[in-house]
Amino acid sequence: MVTDWRPTASIETLRERARLLAAVRAFFAAREVLEVETPVLGHGGSTDLHLASLCCEATTPAGRERLWLQTSPEFHMKRLLAAGSGPIFQLSRSFRDGEVGRRHNLEFTMLEWYRPDMTLDALIEETAALIRTVLGHDPGPLRPRRYRTLFREALGVDPVTVALADLRRLAGERGGLDMGDAARDDCLDLLMSLVIEPTLGRDGLDVVVDYPANQAALARRHRDPEDGAWVASRFEVYLAGLELANGYDELTDAAEQRARFAADNAARRAAGLPEVDVDERLVAALEAGLPAGSGVALGLDRLIQLALGKASVAEVMAFATPRA
Repeated sequence: MVTDWRPTASIETLRERARLLAAVRAFFAAREVLEVETPVLGHGGSTDLHLASLCCEATTPAGRERLWLQTSPEFHMKRLLAAGSGPIFQLSRSFRDGEVGRRHNLEFTMLEWYRPDMTLDALIEETAALIRTVLGHDPGPLRPRRYRTLFREALGVDPVTVALADLRRLAGERGGLDMGDAARDDCLDLLMSLVIEPTLGRDGLDVVVDYPANQAALARRHRDPEDGAWVASRFEVYLAGLELANGYDELTDAAEQRARFAADNAARRAAGLPEVDVDERLVAALEAGLPAGSGVALGLDRLIQLALGKASVAEVMAFATPRA
């Protein structure tokens, strides 16, 4: 007999969640940012090596097709931008396989918004304002933190120039794992998550910038004024050791985007992971012309968790995956 039918969040918490969702909508309404809805199922998925997309077989007008549950609404929202939508936001149901834990759930709410003609610095300020609105208080100063500086201070290495052998040795020592054949990004991600992230966002909002160029994902790249090395034009916001938001100076070059998708799938094959269908309609939208600007995705369940003082995201969701 099934006994765990009750919600993972209390009814009072769900009322508070509804209040905070209304505050998010009011935040964007005051800034004349249009709320949109885009499909949960799409013909393309995320090719990102570090994300696991879920897919299903469905009967469509074209017959039986493979469709992908979206890891974020990014691709569809960029198609709206290319069609002339102007600034837009969305509260989207998103899905990532294998992401289960105190900070994760297979299905979650992503708050994502795009600002044509807005600089990355201005979007950082707006993201901080949104976070303060949901929290209901000011968590402290907004502090830009360079990715390279964080590694130098915490680990004594420059993540851009350190030799791969030395990086593997360091990651193995800190993680207690055999990193003898690990990729550079895997070593950096392990060190970031184990050593650096827990220290971020204490008594303020830490904004990490200038990530290594191969972590650009769907962001532009620029030259680091320090030494001319290529770095990613993106940021991540941390509060209380939690990553809350990930923002990009959005890539608008269709050829570059196609090349990155191909490189992602090549990396997936090399790692023994299944390839993911490329969103050809996104590439076509970029070819038609995506306006320059910035965008950000924010894990809303995590932010609500912090705002309400809960120990896990399950406590702010009606039915977390184990009880779905």
